[in-house]
Amino acid sequence: MITGVRYNRLMWGLAAVGLLLLVKIFSLQILDGSYKEDANRNSTIYETIYPTRGIIYDRNGEILVGNKVAYDILVNPREVQAFDTLALATVLGVEPDFIRNKLDEYNRRRRSIGYQAVTMMRMVPAETYMRFDEVKYRFPGFRGQIRSMREYPVNAGGNLLGYVSEVDQSFLNRHPDEYRRGDYAGMTGIEAAREQDLRGEKGYHIYLRNSRNQIEQPYKDGAEDKEAVPGKDIYTTIDATLQQYGQQLMQNKVGSIVAIEPATGEILALVSSPGIDVERLADIGKYWDEIVQNPYKPMYNRAIQASYPPGSVFKLVNGLIGLQEGVLRPEMLYPCNKGYHFGAGHKLGCHAHKSPINMEESIMMSCNAYYCYVLKNILDNKKYESVAEGLDAWHEYVESFGFGRKLGSDFPAELSGSIPTSRTYNQRYGRGRWNSTTVISISIGQGEILATPMHLANLCATIANRGYYYIPHIVKASEGVEIDPRFSEKQYTMVDTVHFPKLLKGMWRAVNSGPGMGGTAWVAHVDSLDICGKTGTAQNPRGADNSVFICFAPMDDPKIAIAAYVENGGFGASYAAPIASLMVEQYLKGGTSRTALEKKMMEDNLLDRVKRD
Repeated sequence: MITGVRYNRLMWGLAAVGLLLLVKIFSLQILDGSYKEDANRNSTIYETIYPTRGIIYDRNGEILVGNKVAYDILVNPREVQAFDTLALATVLGVEPDFIRNKLDEYNRRRRSIGYQAVTMMRMVPAETYMRFDEVKYRFPGFRGQIRSMREYPVNAGGNLLGYVSEVDQSFLNRHPDEYRRGDYAGMTGIEAAREQDLRGEKGYHIYLRNSRNQIEQPYKDGAEDKEAVPGKDIYTTIDATLQQYGQQLMQNKVGSIVAIEPATGEILALVSSPGIDVERLADIGKYWDEIVQNPYKPMYNRAIQASYPPGSVFKLVNGLIGLQEGVLRPEMLYPCNKGYHFGAGHKLGCHAHKSPINMEESIMMSCNAYYCYVLKNILDNKKYESVAEGLDAWHEYVESFGFGRKLGSDFPAELSGSIPTSRTYNQRYGRGRWNSTTVISISIGQGEILATPMHLANLCATIANRGYYYIPHIVKASEGVEIDPRFSEKQYTMVDTVHFPKLLKGMWRAVNSGPGMGGTAWVAHVDSLDICGKTGTAQNPRGADNSVFICFAPMDDPKIAIAAYVENGGFGASYAAPIASLMVEQYLKGGTSRTALEKKMMEDNLLDRVKRD
């Protein structure tokens, strides 16, 4: 039995607990609005505002990629209520089964979709969207979305510009905090390289909805809405006119062109052929199967992703290394009897020309034998204890030109190519079981040497600058957009700059020595432009030889350095040299006087010379 004292204490305790509960309830409901806020948020809906994606310009301010309005129809499966399927199908201009099948699919994926809305129809006509917008209240769970999509005033090449697409699950897994299902992002090219600048920042509207899931009014009169922040505009280094011209010259051919401004490292043109027509970029999903099934792989950017033997243009590198190592002087004469003869009846062949010749003539005539002697002297140099040590020293020189590694461009997916070391040949032949003649093919840019057209254009820019280069890049600094400071730093090779001018007369004579005088690139001659160049003919196991040419102009004040690589094009003078020289003439003169040559390059079709995999 409870005594009076104990009873009083119990009552006082209950009163105290009750008072505490009342205070807490008052605090939560009156003083602290967070629970009310949460309750309100359970009855709100967020509508994403997608920002306008940044515009992409060329170096002269011409729009390469702009924006236009697109209309989508979205559905949130968890919010769908009973509705008239036929009526909605009529409004949207589709069959009822289309809507039923979509909802069945989304319901099967309900767990992965969660509470998000998914895009049921993309890029519907404006009149369809307006018609739906008037009656959307009759179809809970369905809503419209206005967003911008890309348009392309200039055909500047799909491989260069890249495309924007809705993110998939693998993309979301890589960027879990930045993107959500239904977002779009740049997937290739400049769109991918500068995604962080171009994409902008999403905003949202918040709306209140009633118990029947219908939107009634803006939440807090829009006070907590967030405006979208437009993406930043990008100014590229590309010259749109030159880019288009290069694409015309390379039509019906497999290969690429890379043009660089030597004084800055800015990429003037980046052509990969066959490429993707920009008309297919805006709705790439529609053409995806066609693109990926194309045997010529138009998605494959050959300018930076294709590794080829550089052929005879690589003789310039070996000549410079020979000069630096002191095993070659410009006046040195070497014989050529239709090639370099070594061992028991072995020969590395060459075309017929005068013999013996000096370094200048060897460049002009592109003599193979001359550079066999040069490489042998480099590798057998007495200052090295072995040929293997000599080759590794040679490798270090070559790598300083940017070969055998990524150049570090701001363009995505760049490949490194390959330059052999002593380990390469030790693994193939065994340690001590090979010598300088075993690897003699690397003297002329064959064998185990692989480089991208970007590497070759960079080599040309390095020679144009007389010994240094700027890392090739495709974006210019502009308001709100920075580029890495390394793009403005000179990159010197291991060859002293005093040796580079010794190549120039030979490169000039290769282009400007008339017919019958031995210049292998006479076809590239343009009056008054002083083009300096070097041809290459690279062996190709899949068909006709590849045609290669690098050049820069003018000789004493270089404005453009260029590499052209045409698969199955034959001699360097057959296709690469004419195409590259027409590009130079177009850039420096604004057009060409060699209309017959231009017509031939544009009309010749090399696609059937070899079957693609």
